[in-house]
Formats: sequence, structure tokens, C-alpha cells
Amino acid sequence: MAYTGKLIASLALAVAATVQALAWEPAGDLVKTPWAAEVNPAAPHPEYPRPQLVRSEWQSLNGLWDYAITPADAPFGGAEGKILVPFCPESSLSGVQRKVGRGNALWYERSFTVPRKWKGSDVMLNFGAVDWQAEIWVNGIKVGEHSGGYAPFSINIGAALRKSGRQTLRLRVLDESDMSFQPRGKQIENPHGIWYTPVTGIWQSVWMEPVPKEARIISYNPVWDADSGELSLTLKAEGGFDEARVVLYDGASSVDDSGKVAEGPVVAEGTFSGAELRLPVPEPRLWSPGNPYIYGLRLSLLKGGKEIDSAYGYTCLRSICVASDPKPDRNVNSYRRFSLNGERTFFFGPLDQGWWPDGLYTAATDEALRFDVEKVKKWGWNMIRKHVKVEPARWYWWCDRLGVTVWQDMPCIADHSKANEFRDPEIAAMQTNRWQRNSFLSEGTECTVPERWKQNYYKEWGEIIDALKCFQCITVWIPFNEAWGQFDTKEVVAFTRLEDPTRLVNEASGGNYALAGDILDTHNYACPSMDFFESRLVNVIGEYGGLGYPVPGHLWQEERNWGYGKVLGSGEEVQELYERFAEMLKTYIGMGCAAAVYTQISDVEIEVNGIMTYDRKVVKLDEARLRETNAAVINSLK
Repeated sequence: MAYTGKLIASLALAVAATVQALAWEPAGDLVKTPWAAEVNPAAPHPEYPRPQLVRSEWQSLNGLWDYAITPADAPFGGAEGKILVPFCPESSLSGVQRKVGRGNALWYERSFTVPRKWKGSDVMLNFGAVDWQAEIWVNGIKVGEHSGGYAPFSINIGAALRKSGRQTLRLRVLDESDMSFQPRGKQIENPHGIWYTPVTGIWQSVWMEPVPKEARIISYNPVWDADSGELSLTLKAEGGFDEARVVLYDGASSVDDSGKVAEGPVVAEGTFSGAELRLPVPEPRLWSPGNPYIYGLRLSLLKGGKEIDSAYGYTCLRSICVASDPKPDRNVNSYRRFSLNGERTFFFGPLDQGWWPDGLYTAATDEALRFDVEKVKKWGWNMIRKHVKVEPARWYWWCDRLGVTVWQDMPCIADHSKANEFRDPEIAAMQTNRWQRNSFLSEGTECTVPERWKQNYYKEWGEIIDALKCFQCITVWIPFNEAWGQFDTKEVVAFTRLEDPTRLVNEASGGNYALAGDILDTHNYACPSMDFFESRLVNVIGEYGGLGYPVPGHLWQEERNWGYGKVLGSGEEVQELYERFAEMLKTYIGMGCAAAVYTQISDVEIEVNGIMTYDRKVVKLDEARLRETNAAVINSLK
């Protein structure tokens, strides 16, 4: 009878969940991607969210939650409806499509149960990202809080859990977007031009997993030392353990939905009790866009010879540095270039805002997330500049797996938008400075940023670097773009190098320039241009293009569309100009240009500058011609 009762209860819960799922549908009538129809409200984004540190036991908390929007100082008074996590309330796929806005709080609540077999373990509650300030309660007990919209965070909720039965999870989120000092990228309360709809609250996966009470692995950082032929690996862990063990597998090829990593033959293994393990790798296979080779990792903590905790991960072996052109005689110029695995490489790819018409910051499915990376590969590019946004961990996994290098921006804390007229005068004054483009004779100024803003910037940028530095696709960090919120540039570059000395730093994409990083980055629309040059640095064109072509039936707003310069009337016009610009790039490569970034991979809201439409349903150019053109540019570096 007891068994029958439990079965009936389980069936009742399953039926209730099914009924709730059937009640969900995307909100609004704006354009959507093909993957919107594939969203399963009972299990959205069901994949294990963290490919670089996989545990086999876990439980997704994505799905339908209760939500409410209240004044910021008001208590939670009950649910107003259902929201589909991990989609933000401003998005269609959340089922809500409501603006939260400054001065309001967004509340989430749901119940969950903890599997019996987790008894005796601590339980970690993991958030991929919550924008911006979150407070978390479990069963009415406050278990933690976090500020920052782009970095993952975890909370040990074991002490707040009931011994059995239903548990209650509640969040309160505040987000002032561009009306305050927080990093927020292209989000703005009054969207227009290149500034887009704000994103509030949970926008990446939420999950929980059991971990041993004695000790647990938190993260690891692998660095390939090409000179010694060794993999240097540092491990972050907590609790009591004697040593850590690492096994490196050959040919790890996938992470499936259950979190299992495909294991190949053991290449190397070792144990260490100090801060670092240096693991010699025989016959190393190096990662590159042409050969995106993945090695599997298994990490474990031991005490008294007994394994306490273990997790799977992966890494790639690659090096990135600056090298000079060979100079056979003094009549030939020698320029500074990027060197990937000891080979001079021209990096060429699109600006990628990472926005979606149906999910805003969040792709509808993992297949959608992968799609953009696959297109970049198909179109013959070898790099993506991730523009003032951070992606979920699985996006970087796909870049590692498919072979695309990444230049990673820090989301900006300010802009030069006319939206300053909507902001408090004090906030507007602190976000205002002068941008000096394409000149060393700097008439540009830095923002007058209060110490509190600076400390928060460093906190969030440090968390982002710490979370992403294990992904080897990332080769360049970009702290500032076009002087948006730029401050103390030399100090920020020094901080970035301290957080990760293994990658290059592009201090200020588009200016203002302090010449403290590795790269001088100029922007010019629409055609590429190098108006000035610094021989001590790697010179790149960090943005160009932006050729606008609105495709009817695939627009965010039919009546409001723009591109940089004249909006064109056909894909063929865009293609012809793109190819003319490619010929110009070849000339600039001979004059020292080491990389170029085309704006952009897809349309975004009213911007129609994309190679694809915003809904990803139309590629505006002939893909075979595009691939041939891009390959010719990359290969023109002799």
C-alpha cells in the first residue's frame, strides 16, 4: 500500500507538471527562431550546463517557476503567474514578456525534492547567471546572495534542507540596468539604435548536485606550456584531502546530456598535493581551428588513499603569443602578428552580440547556441569577437569543440547613448566621457568613476575571467570598447594580466588608447581602414562593415531598420561590397593588419547589419562565395 501511495503521488506530480507545461506558450508576436518551437517547457535546456566540470549526479531546476514583480521594497505577496526558467521575463520564451525596470523587484519561487540517494552529502545550488543582484532563500532560510549579471555562482544549501519532502526555493532580483553602475553591455531601459531590450533575473540554467561533505573540487585551470611540452594544471578545492589526482584522456569527443565524458586511452596521469601539477604530454596534439582536438580530464580528491570527490572535464593544448614577421633584409617591413601554436595567424571573424529575438540573452535550445558557431566555421572564419556579453559555458564548449577562437569583451558599465537624458543627472555625469577615435593625440577622456563602481567592475571582471579561462578557445581579453565607461586603463590592463597572464589583452577596442596592452584596435564603418599604426603593438581592425539589408518578414520592427551607412536593397549588393572590403583587407594585411572583425553575425533588434536575419532563418549572402572570400583573406598572410 505504501508503494502504491508513492506511485500515485509521483503520477499526480507528473500530471501536474504536464498540465503546467501545456499552459505555457511564447508571449508576443515578434519574430522567433526555428528552435522556439522545440522548447520543451517541462525540461528547457536539459543538457548538463557546465562541460568543463561535470558531475554525473545532478538535477536540473529549469522549467516553470512562479514569479511576481513588486516595488523593490515590497515583500513577496504571492505569484502573479508562471515564468519559464532560464528565460528572462522580458523575453518571449519566458511566457511573460514584461519589463521589470528600475525600482522593482523580480521574485521567483518553486518547489523541489532532493533524491534520497543524496542523503549524507552537501547539496550545491548552481546558477549559470542571474542579472543582477540576487538574494536566495531555501525553506525560508536565506542561504546566500550574489551581484553580477554574467558570472556563475554556487551556494551550499545543505543546512537549509528539510530531511525529506518538498523544499521551497525563492529568489529576489534587483536590476537597474543602465540607470546605475553595473556592467550590462548593450542592455538599456529605452532601447534604440545599437542598444537593446534589458534582461532581468535568471537567464542561464539552474541546477543542483550533491558533493561530499569532506571535500570538493571547485574549478581547475589548465595551461599548455609549449616549450616544456607539459600541461600545467592548478586546482581549486575546499575541505580536507591529502592529494589530487588527474588523468588525461586522448580523444575525448563529447559531453552527453547525462554529463558523461567520452574517455579514450590514458595519455598521462599524476597526483599532487601542492598548488600545481605539471604533466608531461607525449606526442601532443595541438588545438587549432583546423584541428580542434579535445583531451578529456578526470579529476579527483583523495584522503588516506580513498577517493572523496571526482569530476570530469576537458582541455585543449594550444599557445597564443605575439610574433614578428620574418625579415629577410632591411628593405622589408616586419610587423607584429598573432602566433597560434608558433604559426603566424590572421584572425578573422564576426562581431557577435549573442542576442536572440525569442530569448534575448538566452538561445532557445543548445542546438540554437551551437548553430551560430557552426555557421562561423561554415563561412570560413576562424574567430568570433563576443561583444560586451558573456555566454553560457556550453557556448565556449562549442567553440572549443568546433574550432573557433574567441576574443572576449567585458560587458560595459556605460555608453555614449542619447539615453543619458533618461538617467539621473548624477549617473549620467559619471557615465559621460569623450571618445577619441583613431588617434594617439588623445583628446579622449576617461569616465569619472566612483570607487564603488571601480571595485564592482574589478569584482565582476575577475569573476568572468576566473569562470572562462579554462576554455582554450579564448585568446584575447577586451576590458573596454569605444571608451564606454572606460577608466584607469593602465590599471585595468594590469589587473587583467594578473588574473590571466596566459592570454593577450586588447585594452580598448576602438579607443581611447593608453598603449598598455598588446593590441592597437581601430574601428571604421563601413569599409575597413587603418588610419594610424603603432609598431610596438599588434595592429587590428576591431570593427568594420555593418552593411545593412532588411529582409521583409524577418524583422524585429518592420518600420524601424538601419545599418551603418546606406541600407542596401539586396543580399547581392551586400555580397559585392563585402568582397570589395575583403580585397581592401588583403592590402592592409600587407601593411601590418593582424586581424579584422566584421559587424556582424546576425541582425539584432532594429539593426539589420547581420550576415543572417535576427531569426536565423535567412542567410543574406551566398555561403559558398562567403567561405571562399574569407579563406582567401586569412590565407593572404604569407
